[in-house]
Amino acid sequence: MMRNLRAAAVGAAALLALTACGSGSPTDGGTTAPAADSESAASGGELTPIEVGVIPIVDVAPIYLGVEEGIFEEHGLDVTLTLAQGGAAIVPAVQSGQMEFGFSNVTSLVIGRDAGLPLKIVATGPQTTGEADDDFAHIMVPEGSDATSLADLEGKRIAVNTLNNINDSVISEGMKQEGGDPESIEYVEMPFPDMVAQLEAGNVDAIGAVEPFVTLAEAGGAERVYGQYAEPVPDLSIAAYFTTDEMIEEDPELVEAFTAAMKESQQYATDNPEEAKAVLPSYTSLEQDVIDELTMPRFPQEHDVASLERVAELSLETGLIDEIPPTEDLILQ
Repeated sequence: MMRNLRAAAVGAAALLALTACGSGSPTDGGTTAPAADSESAASGGELTPIEVGVIPIVDVAPIYLGVEEGIFEEHGLDVTLTLAQGGAAIVPAVQSGQMEFGFSNVTSLVIGRDAGLPLKIVATGPQTTGEADDDFAHIMVPEGSDATSLADLEGKRIAVNTLNNINDSVISEGMKQEGGDPESIEYVEMPFPDMVAQLEAGNVDAIGAVEPFVTLAEAGGAERVYGQYAEPVPDLSIAAYFTTDEMIEEDPELVEAFTAAMKESQQYATDNPEEAKAVLPSYTSLEQDVIDELTMPRFPQEHDVASLERVAELSLETGLIDEIPPTEDLILQ
């Protein structure tokens, strides 16, 4: 099993970081829902084409599942899902109107709103399971490490996929809650796919990993010491789907249809976890043995507003923003 998982690491390297600050650009291709014969589409005429920018990670399984199951067609939408490395490509595409909707982690959206970008959450994405020992994100240390808790990593080097974003924010908050000094942590920026090898090489003391890299790290003997999504912020909502204020004002019916379809897709993924895993090979390079072992996020229908507000507070406390944006500017309610 370990040999298989290690081999799968090459394929898993095609997965890219969960961040709205990642580099890269949308791919030329996408996943397009076929024209439907659904009752609602037939009664409402032609489907409305929309393009949604997403990242090839487990977190977006519900939208792929929703397209595959015809949920978006039932709401009159013909969806093209365009893969990008991160929000550095998705955000300007949504702002310019090239894409109607995009996917991003919430810290980046908070930072963007504080910077004056007219972006607003219209549907939620992945949420922590809330189980410290069974979540899709963990701080991992190498086999034989003396560290058995996050506090033991005070003054150590911890890898995160992007500096000054959601991962170092919640890890620092966790260190503070554990009685350690968050200022002592040396964060090292590296892509998720590089983390396991760098941990094994001893170049960092710990990694802030997400699935499938948690599973891959464990296959190599690494151990979990802290759930950075599950522990510091209750019911942490990690990412969401967003659009612009202009889109909300000019085409509220389209936004309403997308939001409703996403809610149904999130619920469908929750009710059918094996189908949510089964859709992963359609847009990632994950091998089946890795998929079988990994932990999926929760996929709620509603964004946890208290969690969003806490993320904004942490962003202010860590100096990522100058002022907390009003909640009504961050999320469509």
